[in-house]
Amino acid sequence: DHMGIRESIRTTCYPTASAMAASFDVEALGKLGTALGKECQAEDVGMLLGPGVNMKRSPLCGRNFEYFSEDPFLAGELAAAYIRALQAEGVSACVKHFAVNNQETRRMSISAQVDERTLHEVYLPAFETAVKKGEARSIMCSYNAMNGTFAAVNKKLLTDILRDEFGFDGMVVTDWGAVKNRVQGLKAGLDLEMPGGRGTNDRSIVEAVQSGSLTEEELNQAVRNILTFVLTSESLKTPDAVIDREACAGLAEELAEQCAVLLKNEHDILPLRQDMKVAFIGEFAIEPRYQGAGSSHINTTAVGAVKFLQDRNCHMQYARGYDVHEQLDASVLMEEAIQTARSSDVAVIFAGLPMTYESEGDDRTSLNLPENQNALIYAVSAVQPNTVVVLHTGSPIVMPWADQVAGILLMYLGGQDVGESTVRLLYGDAVPSGKLAETWPMQLEDNPSYLNFPGEGSTVEYREGIFIGYRYYDKKHMVVRYPFGHGLSYTKFVYSDLHIERRDIQENESVQVTCRVTNVGALAGKEAVQLYVHNCNAEVNRPVRELKGFQKVALKAGESKKITFTLNSRSFAYYEPRISDWFVPSGTYQIEVGASSRDIRLSDQIQVEGLKELPVIYTDQTLMRDLQKSKQGKAFIDQIIQLSSRREKESRSEKSMGEGSQQAIMAMIMDMPLRSLVTFGAINQQQLDELIEQLNS
Repeated sequence: DHMGIRESIRTTCYPTASAMAASFDVEALGKLGTALGKECQAEDVGMLLGPGVNMKRSPLCGRNFEYFSEDPFLAGELAAAYIRALQAEGVSACVKHFAVNNQETRRMSISAQVDERTLHEVYLPAFETAVKKGEARSIMCSYNAMNGTFAAVNKKLLTDILRDEFGFDGMVVTDWGAVKNRVQGLKAGLDLEMPGGRGTNDRSIVEAVQSGSLTEEELNQAVRNILTFVLTSESLKTPDAVIDREACAGLAEELAEQCAVLLKNEHDILPLRQDMKVAFIGEFAIEPRYQGAGSSHINTTAVGAVKFLQDRNCHMQYARGYDVHEQLDASVLMEEAIQTARSSDVAVIFAGLPMTYESEGDDRTSLNLPENQNALIYAVSAVQPNTVVVLHTGSPIVMPWADQVAGILLMYLGGQDVGESTVRLLYGDAVPSGKLAETWPMQLEDNPSYLNFPGEGSTVEYREGIFIGYRYYDKKHMVVRYPFGHGLSYTKFVYSDLHIERRDIQENESVQVTCRVTNVGALAGKEAVQLYVHNCNAEVNRPVRELKGFQKVALKAGESKKITFTLNSRSFAYYEPRISDWFVPSGTYQIEVGASSRDIRLSDQIQVEGLKELPVIYTDQTLMRDLQKSKQGKAFIDQIIQLSSRREKESRSEKSMGEGSQQAIMAMIMDMPLRSLVTFGAINQQQLDELIEQLNS
């Protein structure tokens, strides 16, 4: 089955991409890639359609559970680790959906209107890393258009960027049914059409070659790419491969534990004690939501947390609490849940989004849980102060009751063994170590894309530019429910000894940054350490901080480890449209190491010298302050400052104009256009023309 319409073979369901990203662990992604590669070999599958590395521009995107993050660096590094491991088993990854595919609404016809800087800084880097570092053998082009040209016929995307800039030499395949014009697609760099059609597009290719509108060499190049892919796949087959289902299930359970995020743990309500009388409440405790809907749907079954708690012989009572298929209030179910919670030491409510809320082909319309679940949480927490909420959801929700519950454990869509993983985490057999790969806002209206999602008619404007996710929230110092990178533990970690290898570097030099992390708690655990970079004196609008490194470190109680990050020119650069390339401004950069984008533990500074000079065209309308963008201009400004200083002393303007007059005069001068030099008699028109010519030479 190729679209999830008919029943496929039964297999292992691992945590979805949104969950795996919360692991912040390239090793975990490698384990997943290896396992899937072995399964594919046993089932004679040559290519997996993934990973999905599209950015989470809006939390409403119905397919966000299939994507990693709102951050391109994190998404790219995780994708590359997965791809390398998968392809080491002889199975190709097909990275998708290229590009700017960030919504399901009108996904086959919408045009994403995005500027060059935003495109290269936010929406392309994860694909670039997947190609350069992951060495992906296949890329899937998306349904949508970019700036008016559909991806399947977009030469800028498929050739200029993907092949020429990124160096991709593999096969480009369409999303299913994404072909707009097969001949134009071939000329743009598209190789394989899926699902293939009934020969209509094949005939159009033959006719185009016969008429001369498509050259044989253009066709041959696509054929070479396809045949190379096929022959490589055939040569990498493992005929005697078998699937170890027990090992796969064990890995699914292990990964679910690594992905879980402990959002709140007031008064150390978790982990639960074995002797506690516990109320498990909610349908998801019996039948958990563990995967998304659409073409990614896996044919398998999952067992809920109640079954595993019963196996532990704990003091447990169960109440259904709500009907997942009926969103209206059910007073009988509610009252049963309240009484069960009241008679227990602690209540654990299993809540989340029904499958119909998150699916390929449809975007969400709000961030709300079903109202009967919200009402249940309010009612139970009112009678039981020791209330913990376990969430099964593929993307953020709003939590109006967050301040009324003692604990929140986010399991995301944790795969087929999420029930067992949840119980192990609740009782401390495993220690939570996940971190949010996306910001959880207080309300939908806070999201930067809110006014421009999902667009109007056939276009959607990316007017928030580079400021998506934490880049936006941190820039505006906005209150969020939980920030990017947030995640608690049952143990405690202390950061220390930040050291930057060198304090002054040029942009073509790499630099190592080290720090020490110590587990000062009583339990073994893992910590996802994050490194951010901030441009202290940026002349262009840049985020407060950008993730440029992360590491997951395992520490026993009392253990300490030194971890190392390596920064390169891209760690300090932004994309400059004037040169169609990355640009590193000279100046001071703050290196920040922390537990989230809002929990910076260590910081220090480094001086970076950029080696490129941006082109500037000077006219008589150029402001004096803008002369500082070139060496000649700086020299001229210095002369003006010296002249102004001498005249100020001669006129003793401090007495005539008051204290601070010199600063005021300089401020006025800096905001004057060059033509003012003629107006105020400093130079004549011929001298101004010669000055401008010299500056532009």
